[in-house]
Amino acid sequence: MTDSSSHSPHMPQQALTALQRLTRFAQDLGAPTDRTLVAKRILTELCEVTACQNGSLYLLNPERQRYSCLATFGTADSLASAANLLSTHPLVTRLTRQATILALLDLRSLVPVDEDPSEKAQEALHLPLAIPLLNKGRLLAFTLLGPAPHPALGERALLTALAQIAANALDSILIYDDLHQSHMLMRRTDRLRSLEIIAGGFAHEIRNPLTSIKTFIQLAPERREDTEFIRDFSRIVLEDVYRIERLIQEILDYARYMEPTLTEEDLNEVISSCLYFIETKAASKRIKIEKELAPDLPRVMLDRQQMQQVLLNLLLNAIDAMGTQNGQLTVRTQRLTKPGNQMWAQIEIKDTGVGISLKHLGHIFDPFFTTKHASGEHAGIGLGLTIAHQIVQEHGGHIQVDSTEGVGTTFFVNLPAITIE
Repeated sequence: MTDSSSHSPHMPQQALTALQRLTRFAQDLGAPTDRTLVAKRILTELCEVTACQNGSLYLLNPERQRYSCLATFGTADSLASAANLLSTHPLVTRLTRQATILALLDLRSLVPVDEDPSEKAQEALHLPLAIPLLNKGRLLAFTLLGPAPHPALGERALLTALAQIAANALDSILIYDDLHQSHMLMRRTDRLRSLEIIAGGFAHEIRNPLTSIKTFIQLAPERREDTEFIRDFSRIVLEDVYRIERLIQEILDYARYMEPTLTEEDLNEVISSCLYFIETKAASKRIKIEKELAPDLPRVMLDRQQMQQVLLNLLLNAIDAMGTQNGQLTVRTQRLTKPGNQMWAQIEIKDTGVGISLKHLGHIFDPFFTTKHASGEHAGIGLGLTIAHQIVQEHGGHIQVDSTEGVGTTFFVNLPAITIE
């Protein structure tokens, strides 16, 4: 076959139009990650090329070994009950075997009665044009279009090219979905592994409070006349009950799968609201707060309540680390540009406290690890930083820590910024 473009400086108008259509179609399918939107765009294009008024796209569900109706076009919307075709369906096997467009006048004989004998299912399969969307010999999806005349040879070539672009786009989306599912499974597995540590930690943490409660119950009857004993021991037992309650709540918070409800937020405003809550406590300990919030900080997608939990945990830890030594708490934000020109927002929380020893630094995010040994209602039980670390990870970010004993500690919370197209 002679390529006319090799004998002419100008591409034939028909070929140019087809190339422009293919280019636009590939560009349109390159951006969306929603499979339904992609399916509707595919159907719109194929129906336009074939002058079909109706269409359905069936996508492979590998787990169930069937093809499910993902999107419809035109009056095919009313035929949605023909939602599933088994991978052994005669139409599926023919499309897989022949790997070509099938112009079928009537598909009634290809519908097994025991699969979907409904009238709408039969009607949906009367569309005379079946286009396979194959990738590496695998039938990822197919479309049924109609009514339309038998496509001309040139039109078949264009439809085949469009079908290949569509198959590549759907394959990319399926791979993305698989990776996302695998990532979610890995995070759940990590959480379950941590819960094994938590189970042992819970037993250790709850033993001492239960001992004091048990002792009080045993001694109270014979010491009931000793008001000083009853008063002092009651206070200790009450603190231990509070401790158990906090422990149980933090374990529940950690064990719960926390998928954030994301909204677009001004991170500086979220930080300012958290600083407002701790100002009184900082002032009571003569701690000076320095706030340096970048005016050009990019906006981020986050769960406001969860991020406030992270920030308040870090801020209160910083205040506790400084005691009453007239310390300084510095909170900064800045814009970061990472490799690939990806924009991030960084929060820096720096204290002038006692610092963390090098041997402990690598364990501060471990469940039940704590450097706090003070007794009382607000003593640490070692889950606050673990939960904070988990929340930031769920937001697609990460936490870093830098600390020097006797000098202070700095936490960096890094969050991906909203991408502006």
